[in-house]
Amino acid sequence: MDYASAGVDVAAGDRAVELMKGAVKATHGPEVLSGAGGFAGLFDASALLGMSRPILATSTDGVGTKIEIARALGIHHTIGRDLVAMVVDDLVVCGARPLFMTDYIACGRVVPERIADIVRGIAEGCAETGTALTGGETAEHPGVMEPDEYDIAGAATGVVDAPELRGPERVQDGDVIVALASSGIHSNGYSLVRRIIADAGWSLEREVPEFSRTLGEELLEPTRLYTRLCLEALPHVNAYSHVTGGGLAANLARVMPEGGLAVVERGTWEVPPVFRVLTDLGGVSPEAAEDTFNMGAGMLAILPADGVASVSELAAAAGVGASVIGRVAFGAEAPAGARVVAGTKGVTAGAVAMVGSYR
Repeated sequence: MDYASAGVDVAAGDRAVELMKGAVKATHGPEVLSGAGGFAGLFDASALLGMSRPILATSTDGVGTKIEIARALGIHHTIGRDLVAMVVDDLVVCGARPLFMTDYIACGRVVPERIADIVRGIAEGCAETGTALTGGETAEHPGVMEPDEYDIAGAATGVVDAPELRGPERVQDGDVIVALASSGIHSNGYSLVRRIIADAGWSLEREVPEFSRTLGEELLEPTRLYTRLCLEALPHVNAYSHVTGGGLAANLARVMPEGGLAVVERGTWEVPPVFRVLTDLGGVSPEAAEDTFNMGAGMLAILPADGVASVSELAAAAGVGASVIGRVAFGAEAPAGARVVAGTKGVTAGAVAMVGSYR
């Protein structure tokens, strides 16, 4: 009896590391002091000494059941980009610049090429956001997970100088809310998505005219990475909200200060076809949809009205659509007939009023 006969292939794990080393190294700048194979990633933080009061920010996340779409299609590198987006773009909300990231992959059986594909996607996302991929872990769990099952998670650390910290305390009366367009569903709501298509009997290979591609290709579209755009626009912005689990209103409410009301006009931006197709197919109400999906608005910027033109120009240069979707008012009542969302994610402060209809 040995480890291999128990279902753990150490040699396959070593092969996976060899296949991914080049992609990981490509994310390393001079600050990274350790290479692949070390027990810990080392990052030179000397640059932080030039800050008046450096504040470290940290975030951790996964990509949920979108992995099942990747497994079904046999396409694994895009799921790594999704992981970076879910983790790193949570850091940028507070104004933090990402420094480094680590990943964790649990699987029933190590297939070196598959593991390398996943990590290659993570490395591509890290390179695009200026984040060093300093380490990770691949764990083989025979008997706990099926041979082709896997799950991924990641954690990242960033830094922001205290005077540049962004959040609810900066939001002002009269601020404008700008939605930065999503690339699609991103990485939230896939349990509902999978239930809808299963109940409808749709296959991932189905050609969908509204998408001009297959259902599977649309569902596997990688999450948009907003990091560089948000950091470039930071001087104009008071707060950001990354629209992930819980949908648009719930995540916007998290950055509304006490007494603040964000009034969002649903008809002020174009909702991508994927949301319309899925909600119609599953008979999902508009309220349930906006409690689950980003509805085409993946990142929200809250800023003074005189900064809208600058942020819109930066977004256009990055190839990202930007739409003014609402305003912030202090001490105001929600408009008649509005759907009011508050007290989400354990945060009790301001509120969001959703008005009008999607188009």
